[in-house]
Amino acid sequence: MPATSKKRLLERISALLHEDEPELDETAAFQSLVERERLGSTGIGDGVALPHGRLKGLTKAVGAFAILEQEMDYDAADKKPVKMVFALLVPENADEEHLKILAQLAGIFSKQEMREKLLRARSDKEIYECLTA
Repeated sequence: MPATSKKRLLERISALLHEDEPELDETAAFQSLVERERLGSTGIGDGVALPHGRLKGLTKAVGAFAILEQEMDYDAADKKPVKMVFALLVPENADEEHLKILAQLAGIFSKQEMREKLLRARSDKEIYECLTA
């Protein structure tokens, strides 16, 4: 995915979420991700960001994964640029589910082997298989 700034990345990932879930309001998704980012960077380190937010009217958790064409400064915890992004949106009142999914994602992306495997993937299908294995 091409992106020249964090804002542009969040716009593009919101559009990706909308593509898969047409009833999802792309603008509201973007606003939710931006509002959360204002509280502090969701760059978790090792080249990974997990932007996330809550969305009124959403009935289930939705996510989108992207590998960036170019690494980008994301104010990550380890000060390293980000190359992979997994965006998560959950229903407005899904507190426990939200934390559980974020913990699972952080666990997946904490493994160097998994990050390398994702970066080597050559198709959406390969990426999906890595993330759902």
